[in-house]
Amino acid sequence: MNRPTPKHTAPDLKFPLLGGNQWVLADQNPDNFTLVVFYRGLHCPLCKKYLQQLQELLPEFEQRGVNVLAVSMDTEKRARLSRQKWELSNLTLGYGLSEKSARDWTLYLSAGVKDGEPSEFSEPGLFLIDNSNQIYYSAINSNPWGRPYLPSFVKAVDYIVQSGYPARGEML
Repeated sequence: MNRPTPKHTAPDLKFPLLGGNQWVLADQNPDNFTLVVFYRGLHCPLCKKYLQQLQELLPEFEQRGVNVLAVSMDTEKRARLSRQKWELSNLTLGYGLSEKSARDWTLYLSAGVKDGEPSEFSEPGLFLIDNSNQIYYSAINSNPWGRPYLPSFVKAVDYIVQSGYPARGEML
């Protein structure tokens, strides 16, 4: 299986957004990067905190030419509940990520074991994709903890853009 690798074209990615539009990675045209955050879903309190922090940092990412969105395998109904209960009115939120897409992005998949969990969901992942649709950075987690610290990630984008720092980890 190929994995998303820096300096290589990102796998296809498309899914519906709350609000009725379809989001397609290949159609994106950011000034610098697209930041895709895969989250576990409504059942995850750590995702709630992470996405709330991401929303707080949206203006900083936008100032740096980074388009930001989050997506899960949740249904539209569950995604709407996440938006409402977690107060994510400003964050672009996708839903209905397919199992195939989750696998294409090499996300870990888990079976629901507790009340409130869907029967299957993806574990977290964070990808920074450059404006030529190539992977710049990836972080894939097998559990809800250990994700990149978002405030320092904003500073990393500053450094990347200002210094022209190349993507690393491209050797397969």
